[in-house]
Amino acid sequence: MKKALMFGGAFNPPTNAHIELAEYACRKTHRECAVFVPSQMHYIEDDQHKSFAFDNETRLHMLQTIAENREWMVVSDHEIRAEAQPRSYFTLQYLKTQGYDCSLLFGSDKLPELEHGWLYIEEIAHEYGIVCMERSHENVHEIIADNAYLRTLQPYIEIVETPETWQNISSSQVRRFYLQKKYEEIDPLIPQELNGLRGYGEGEQK
Repeated sequence: MKKALMFGGAFNPPTNAHIELAEYACRKTHRECAVFVPSQMHYIEDDQHKSFAFDNETRLHMLQTIAENREWMVVSDHEIRAEAQPRSYFTLQYLKTQGYDCSLLFGSDKLPELEHGWLYIEEIAHEYGIVCMERSHENVHEIIADNAYLRTLQPYIEIVETPETWQNISSSQVRRFYLQKKYEEIDPLIPQELNGLRGYGEGEQK
């Protein structure tokens, strides 16, 4: 059983921040790998209300391309292939059947959502554990201390302080440049394997 981190999300598209922070979190928490699990396109549009999304196969291909030369990086198509968008708890269960003993990895921006926006978060915390990347100059220790619900999860949350270098890169920033066809602005923000998104389709827009 490989000690791993499950990193779910839209990856719309994957950025240097996604990749570098996941690798950094693996090193800091002594995990062997990070399993990237892209979510379904309809979830990105309907639940996250994004106006632009690269389709399922495109985002999956992007991640697989990036992972080719990174031994620590694994890509799972489990959620994309499911009939409906699975909850993270069930994806963690699935990954365990595939030989990955995962904790859930996410950024500190997700902490305020845990009490009312997530299902099975207590089961995830108790059974798998949570690794929280401290982002955007947030003080995660204070956020948890000031919230009664988060304090109940505190024993199961491992906090990773992340380098400031990667904290100001976002997929929304990349999408904006992409729609403006400013590929030269995209190059520093995404892994070089994606070639500034040149050659990728125009995605889907509402």
